[in-house]
Amino acid sequence: MAIAMKRLRSYLAGAWADGGESSRAVLVNPATEEPVAEASTAGLDLAGALTHARSVGGPALRELTFAQRGELLRGVAKAIHAHRDELIGLALINAGNTRGDAKFDIDGAAGTLGAYADLAATLGDKRVLLDGEGVQLGRSARFFGQHVLVPREGVAVHVNAFNFPAWGLAEKAACAWLAGMPVVSKPATATAWVAHRITEIIIEERLLPAGALALVCGAPGDLLEHLGGQDVLAFTGSGDTGARLRALKNVVTDSVRVNVEADSLNAAVLGPDVEVGSATWELFITDVARDITQKAGQKCTAIRRVLVPEATMEAVREALVERLGGVRVGDPADDGVTMGPLATAQQLRDVRAGLARLGAETEVVHGGGAVPSKGFFVAPTLLAARGAGDVVHAHEVFGPVATLLQYDGAAEAAALVRRGGGGLVSSVYSDDRGFLGAAVFGIAAHHGRVFVGSGKLAGHSLGPGTVLPQLQHGGPGRAGGGAELGGLDGLGLYQQRVALQGDRPLIEALTR
Repeated sequence: MAIAMKRLRSYLAGAWADGGESSRAVLVNPATEEPVAEASTAGLDLAGALTHARSVGGPALRELTFAQRGELLRGVAKAIHAHRDELIGLALINAGNTRGDAKFDIDGAAGTLGAYADLAATLGDKRVLLDGEGVQLGRSARFFGQHVLVPREGVAVHVNAFNFPAWGLAEKAACAWLAGMPVVSKPATATAWVAHRITEIIIEERLLPAGALALVCGAPGDLLEHLGGQDVLAFTGSGDTGARLRALKNVVTDSVRVNVEADSLNAAVLGPDVEVGSATWELFITDVARDITQKAGQKCTAIRRVLVPEATMEAVREALVERLGGVRVGDPADDGVTMGPLATAQQLRDVRAGLARLGAETEVVHGGGAVPSKGFFVAPTLLAARGAGDVVHAHEVFGPVATLLQYDGAAEAAALVRRGGGGLVSSVYSDDRGFLGAAVFGIAAHHGRVFVGSGKLAGHSLGPGTVLPQLQHGGPGRAGGGAELGGLDGLGLYQQRVALQGDRPLIEALTR
């Protein structure tokens, strides 16, 4: 059924604004390649949007206590949940998501906002957070110092990736709003419709103070050129783009605070103690198969490298081939489809090129099956490395692709994982505490998160691919060197740590 083209306007300085024709981008249904929406920022005053957020949204948020800001988050979470079915429908059309994948994104957005609303309730009627205990600074107890955290007086610009338009908006905004900073959200243009509709809902229902949220739909234009020393830039996307953002003249000159979440060659290690058919085995196979196919493999936390001891390699191959063989690829609007397309034509080109690169040192175990001729489809693909590999540790194929590698002992497993150059999350599946200790701490310094899979955890975990608001999301090296979420720590990106020193009773009075 043909869909009327939707014009996605930007929401800037408290008003909806439509850009000119010169940079108009067309959004398509990735399953059918049918145009569904368009967006442009040509001629829009993006610098003015930043000024409005700083001068109107910032003061309004800072005037509120943590508990009051938390109630704002709760209101947004409830609104997203109330419009869940509508948002799922948009995700099917604009992002090529199956219903399950769309729910994962939208429920993740509402859940993260709700989790931070709960956290805010524990902070109560405060506007300033103490950071650690105060300390006596001299011989007299009166000379006293105390670190505190206060909201920065700028604007938080969030440049989000195409794969999670709802969750990406919410996880960044939850921390910024609770910390007391206004947000200018820039979703990836290709899949911006869900983020646009969420913004419409927030504005229509007046869920936030004026100036607390702006939305840029279309090209970023000169948006980032107007950031200053009180502002924050949080980016999710490729490592190359992250490096260019860090090198912007004003970012360097004014020391703009930047957080980058980038590429990640996440790994899953199966311990030699794990028996075929055991609870730990089933957890491992389920998690790997899910990460290959969920969101068509377009997750920054997806498992890309699967490390297995020689004794169980053949059984792992057979189990994963069986799971992947049951996947039906096609238009998510069709009944029975369990994996949709990649999000864009460029993603399709990139995945095909990546598979060609990996082909130099791997063999295909499963994949290459028939997919619809129209749309941006790739079959779920399992590769096996010939030897330790080089490209497989250097190039991430951002799609439904994973590579099997063989290892001998915890030390070699950890060494192979470390060759990924830093990651968001890797996982170790074992019930052997000795192996777990060697493997987990052999890779811990190279990751933002390590998932420990064991038999007792089966049935109690969402797997390593799920980002939880209580734990940090980010990682060193290739992964961008940033950190988001992590409970209360997530607010730190948007706060200034200040040391107050002086007469103890005065300092304590001020901080109360």
